[in-house]
Amino acid sequence: MKITAYTLSWCPHCRALKEYLNDNKIVYENIDVEENEKAAEEIIEKSGQSGFPIIDIDSKILVGFDKNKIELILKK
Repeated sequence: MKITAYTLSWCPHCRALKEYLNDNKIVYENIDVEENEKAAEEIIEKSGQSGFPIIDIDSKILVGFDKNKIELILKK
């Protein structure tokens, strides 16, 4: 399972997402969209949203930090 989190360093929801993933020992790649503008443009185009965090779990896109939706996808 490939998990990529697109985050901003100053975003409290982004920090909460990363903390949740780390606490649950979920392996993921973090992309700081302030540092990687190309990745930001690509995920905004893919998701249709410009709010962060955005998490891509095997091409399933979630916008924002929703623990219940993340857990639902991970259990499948």
